[in-house]
Formats: sequence, structure tokens, C-alpha cells
Amino acid sequence: MTTYFLIFSFILGTLIGSFLNVVALRYNTGMTLNGRSKCFSCGKNLTWHELIPIFSFLFQWGKCKKCKSKISWQYPVIESVAGILFVMIFYVFPPVTVLASFDTIFYIFITCLLLIITIYDIKHKIIPDPLVYTFAVVAFARLFISPDLSFAIPSVSALLAGPVLALPFALMFWLSKGTWMGFGDAKLVLGIGWVLGIFSGISAIVLAFWIGAIVSVIWMYIVFKKLKSKQEIPFGPYLILGMYLVLLFNIQVIDLRPFIDYFFIN
Repeated sequence: MTTYFLIFSFILGTLIGSFLNVVALRYNTGMTLNGRSKCFSCGKNLTWHELIPIFSFLFQWGKCKKCKSKISWQYPVIESVAGILFVMIFYVFPPVTVLASFDTIFYIFITCLLLIITIYDIKHKIIPDPLVYTFAVVAFARLFISPDLSFAIPSVSALLAGPVLALPFALMFWLSKGTWMGFGDAKLVLGIGWVLGIFSGISAIVLAFWIGAIVSVIWMYIVFKKLKSKQEIPFGPYLILGMYLVLLFNIQVIDLRPFIDYFFIN
């Protein structure tokens, strides 16, 4: 894959990431996606050169040109993350053929959904049902499409991957009445299981817990100077991060296959 194509992928990702920021910020607010983007503080309509992903934020020193109010770091961060994810997806799943292009489109689509979920969960500490259900349905439907784009009957393990991985999260939600884990996380893991399968899905979840614990402890010490047991921390973004670490880099922190093979062989 050429360098120019990867650069194009990054630019495309930042442009879409900019749009996803708008979608996430306006979602469930009663605002539509129609109309021009405005400064949330003074209401100034933004010009085209104030909407260039990443660069507009840097050139304006993170402030509105008119009222000088600070612009959230969310904008350049999400735009950069989207750009990087697009590059990695096009690199790992290159659209070199019609069949391969389907995989590329699939991963690009769920990436857009998961980025919106990430933004919304961080801001509101809740995962919107329409978005997470769409993710789960698309991931489930993908199981029935073979490499040649014909109908396929998935294996039992592939079908059970989502429910098996989501069940512990649902139990934690019900047993704790929502204090340990949100039910939205269980719905999110349902889709992650169908994307990765059982074994890779377990690695993604383990990574999510490891990274979530480390980041949360550091963040609480920086902000509160101590650990706060009742501090609500969105876990969805960590689950999504764990999924991409496994999907794009094939990280396997725990491999149960040898134990399964041993159990069945012996």
C-alpha cells in the first residue's frame, strides 16, 4: 500500500472524525445535523478555515476567534484518533479486491459508531441504545457473510461469542443494581464478541480492565489527589480500546486454546 494512500486515509479519517464530533455533541440534545457549526459560547458561525480538522485548533491556539473562549481538546483528539484508526484499518484490511473492500467498509462503519459511543460515554457516562444496538446487529449480520460475499452459516462458537462474553457483564449489572457495571457495557461486549470471537474477545476484555484500572487510578490521583471508590468511570471506551488493540495488532494476553485442545484431546 502506497504512502500517498495512507496519507489520504488519515485525512479522510480526520474529516469524518470532525463530523462524528458534531454527531456526538448534538445527539439527544434536540439539535439536528442541519445548519452550520457554531461556537458554543458566542454562537458565531464557523468559517471553512475554522473547520479544518486538527489544524484549525492549533492555528487558533484552542480558542474561538471572536469570543476567545476555549475550544475543547475533544475536537483535535477525536479527529486524530479517527485518522489513525482509518490508516490502521486500511493497512490491516486493505481494499485490494471487491471482497476485501467489504471488510474495509465494515470496519470503517463500526469504527464510526464506536467513536460516537466513546465520546458520548465519556461526556454522559451512558451508552446510547440505538448506537450500541446498531453495532451489535451489524456485527451479528457480518457472521452470515462468507469471504465471497455469499450467505454463510456461522459456527456455534461464533454465534455464542457475543452472549457468552456479555453474560458476566449483565450479571455484574444485575447483582450490583448498576453500581459495578452499566448495562450498556454488556450490550457493547455483545457486539465486540461477535466481531472478535470468544478467545480474542477475552483478550480485549482483559486489556480493557488492565488499561482502565491503570488510567483510572492515575486520573483520580491527578484530579482528586486520592482514590474515590464512588467515582463513576465510563468503561465503554476501554472496552473499545481493547477491541482495537486485539483487532489491529492481534494482541493476545490470554490464550485459552491450548487448554481447550487439551481438554478435548484428553
